[in-house]
Amino acid sequence: MPRLLGWRYASLPGDARKSFEVALHAGSTPVLAAVGLRAGRRAGESLDPAALALTLLPPVAAGLALERPIERRLGGMRSVGLAQIGAGAALLLADRMPQQRNENNVGDHLAVGLGQAIALVPGVSRSGAALTAGRLRGLSRPASLRLALTSAVPVTLGAAALKSMRATRAGAHPELVGAALAGAGAAFLSAAAVSPLVDRLEQARSYAPLAVYRIGLGLLALATAGRDR
Repeated sequence: MPRLLGWRYASLPGDARKSFEVALHAGSTPVLAAVGLRAGRRAGESLDPAALALTLLPPVAAGLALERPIERRLGGMRSVGLAQIGAGAALLLADRMPQQRNENNVGDHLAVGLGQAIALVPGVSRSGAALTAGRLRGLSRPASLRLALTSAVPVTLGAAALKSMRATRAGAHPELVGAALAGAGAAFLSAAAVSPLVDRLEQARSYAPLAVYRIGLGLLALATAGRDR
């Protein structure tokens, strides 16, 4: 979006850009958590902290091992576009799986955790990767959505806490702090505004519109990539 809108975002240091992006995720997380809890209550599910902790293991391990290489080598318009297209195609294929189960298990949480780890690649949506993992495991669309919403909370909050500590140690510039707070606030408000649409995803008959949207964004990114990696 910064490239499409003509912002000089790419000139910022990689750590600054990543911290700002994590702030955006952190801003929307409380709304996603509330939507997920509402969906769980409607389905008669209770929050299982131990099971949710399993979703943290793959992204934490991948983040510690690969975060720096990913930040150095990925994130250009071309790589983001290809990731968007690949993630959209994966969701489109996964959604063709039969809806076999409405209740998740340990394997589902680990699979969603792997999806969250893959989402470290810029352009791969964290929630989209979780939806894809759930559908590949044979979960119904409502069950996949509930798991995607609740599993995003610990991962996003953990990433936000880590980036905040790093920014504090590095002595973040006051203007970056202000921008991060403004971005988090805007993300919270926009997430709250569209939360009724997220609720309606429980009744979705297909995730094809989401997949096509992702593929379209990827094609737009490729069309404007120029010489970006």
